[in-house]
Amino acid sequence: MATTQAKFRDATAVATELVEAFNVGDWERLRATLHPNVVYEETGTQRRVAGADAYVRLCQAWKESFPDARGAVQATITSDQRVAQEVLWEGTHGGPLPVPGGSVSPSGKRISVRGSMWYTMADGRAREIHHHLDVMTLMQQIGALPAPAAVGA
Repeated sequence: MATTQAKFRDATAVATELVEAFNVGDWERLRATLHPNVVYEETGTQRRVAGADAYVRLCQAWKESFPDARGAVQATITSDQRVAQEVLWEGTHGGPLPVPGGSVSPSGKRISVRGSMWYTMADGRAREIHHHLDVMTLMQQIGALPAPAAVGA
């Protein structure tokens, strides 16, 4: 039982460390949480990258678009070598945001967007990451899409 609990804590610690390293832009620290053959899928954008270097580059690109971006882990569930975290992402759209067919110019607007990160661990590092991000809300908040109509209007 104690060994199983230690594994849960370790898997949770790796997932949390990944978010915290992203928050401060410490790319070597972030890379240390990743299995060399990590596979990352981002549901909201349909992006998929393979390999630690490719994932770090993707995170760096998010930081270029939202230089002060920070994730706050709101909840965590851990089972064996799987971790699910609800994350609140906040930041300011201060750089170009790549989108299919071009980019969205910096708006200077703040975002506050929920997402969930689902990790599968191997050898004490993240081997798979599935990020379910509310991209529709993000795009509305930066002014790239119209805001939804008020309910009952």
